[in-house]
Amino acid sequence: MDKKALLSELTLNREAREATASSRPIKWFAAIAVAAGIAFTLLYIGFPTAAAPPAVRTIVAQAVLPPTGDSVLDATGYVVARRQATVSAKVTGKVQDVMVEEGMTVVPGQLLAQLDDAIHQVQLELAQAQHRAAVAGLDEARVQLKQAELDFNRTRELAERRLASQADKDRDALSVEALQARIARVEQELGVAERNMDVQRQLLEDMQIRAPFGGVVIAKAAQPGEMISPISAGGGFTRTGVCTIVDMESLEVEVDVNEAYINRVYPDQPATIALNAYPDVQMPASVIAIIPTADRNKATVRVRIRFIERDERVLPDMGVKVAFLESRAERPAAAPSGVLVPGAAVAGEGDGAHVWVVRDDRVARRVVSLGQPQGSRRVVLAGLDGGERIVASAADFVAADLGEGDRVSLVN
Repeated sequence: MDKKALLSELTLNREAREATASSRPIKWFAAIAVAAGIAFTLLYIGFPTAAAPPAVRTIVAQAVLPPTGDSVLDATGYVVARRQATVSAKVTGKVQDVMVEEGMTVVPGQLLAQLDDAIHQVQLELAQAQHRAAVAGLDEARVQLKQAELDFNRTRELAERRLASQADKDRDALSVEALQARIARVEQELGVAERNMDVQRQLLEDMQIRAPFGGVVIAKAAQPGEMISPISAGGGFTRTGVCTIVDMESLEVEVDVNEAYINRVYPDQPATIALNAYPDVQMPASVIAIIPTADRNKATVRVRIRFIERDERVLPDMGVKVAFLESRAERPAAAPSGVLVPGAAVAGEGDGAHVWVVRDDRVARRVVSLGQPQGSRRVVLAGLDGGERIVASAADFVAADLGEGDRVSLVN
């Protein structure tokens, strides 16, 4: 082969090298553009997130009302508590600790607050020391009485043998009587010391403020370090109570009825109550009593009304509307029971009938016993209580592919 041809093959092609070098930045720019596009998509379109729980419509099961007739009178009023107390101390003291908060449920006798009891603790220890001293004094007097009785017996024997005078005998006899009187006095002092200890124990116990009855704390009025007193001390620096407790079982309704229509109301008359906060929920009720006095300024008479069933949604001072029902005819032997639910909320029939109950944000299957239909609604005789929230349509539950314990979001 020609040497010149071999040398030409070993020579680098400058144009090809320049073309290769110029193509590398184009590849890098393309990769950077693709990465920027992906970042822009994630930033403005959003990262993939977990699927939100399906939304379902719910409804509250309503208690079946007895057929009592039409409303003969409507009135407005408020929810009141028959048992409500602002708990205070028996004596003035400094708050050391408060054990309750608003919304807490308490039981009778539960400790609500502790006052500073350092002085009363020392006074109790002093009373106990005085009691021990009285016991020791009584023991000493009894020993002295024994000695005096022995001296008297010896003097009496000597006097019988004419070895001691009558004066010695009388002196020893009086010593015995004096010691007996002293023992009686010390025994009384011992009783006083015991009563003093009881007083100091009671004062020490009064430093602990306890719940007079069970209920819910609706207001907390004192903090540690503040002074508290059973009476108003003026100046605004002394509290008169620790907290306010309401017995939720004593809630009832008070309404003012125009005196021109009071003849339509009578004791034990059936009624329905609708809270202003839940106007679509009719709660069964009955008249407790008509207060036997009228308000001349408003020309009204106050009427007390009880709730037939306890409902957690009823709170003190809520506004209500009351419908008094006509029911002077004979009542049925057994009032209907159960709750009303939409027919669409019930799945299955017979022993397999069930509804889906919503608690917090999860659903649970509840087997129910059904009664006779009432229009488009069904009467649930057992398995469901009034006030419980259920899925309004079982078809929506199936369409959402839900199961026992699944999480849901409420539409209403």
